[in-house]
Amino acid sequence: MMTPTAMFFWRKVDHPGHDSCRLFKLSDGWSLSGAAVFWDEGMPCHFRYEVSADGAWRTRSASVSGFLGKKAIDLSIRSVGAGEWQVNGVSKKSVRGCVDVDLGFTPATNRIALRRLSLKVGQRAEAPAAYLEFPEMRLVMLPQTYLRIGPTEYEYEAPTVGYSGTLSVLASGAVINYPGLFELVTSG
Repeated sequence: MMTPTAMFFWRKVDHPGHDSCRLFKLSDGWSLSGAAVFWDEGMPCHFRYEVSADGAWRTRSASVSGFLGKKAIDLSIRSVGAGEWQVNGVSKKSVRGCVDVDLGFTPATNRIALRRLSLKVGQRAEAPAAYLEFPEMRLVMLPQTYLRIGPTEYEYEAPTVGYSGTLSVLASGAVINYPGLFELVTSG
């Protein structure tokens, strides 16, 4: 049995709910394994998720299973190389060129992008992501920008979803405060 290198527990700020995940170091990369349970859009939501990244923090795959109200969710997202992605075996040309997967219901996946980008204070990067839109649960292109403004702070913008804010993070890149959406309760 693998031992996690880190564990995180967030509280949703915008709706009742929590998210918990563990990070594992693999021989050839990293794995996030977590669960999000929350109330949104008048429905109970419960998602188990797994995200795999290579040693350079490039996302290889993600899976999400659970339910959104009465609807069962079972998604397998996979990089097939050269910026190409598949969802449940079907190519998704709309996200061509993305390196990261952003699961729209958890702050856990921002950590992967931040580690991959490895920005120095003052550096800015465009990091479009293959974004699992919530509550639609479909993969779309999400233009996003990170500007590192301090040792543990990033100005973050995702204009197509109307979000901008200053993310506070741990030295490891895990989000402490995602203004208006999530706050870290504890980590280990």
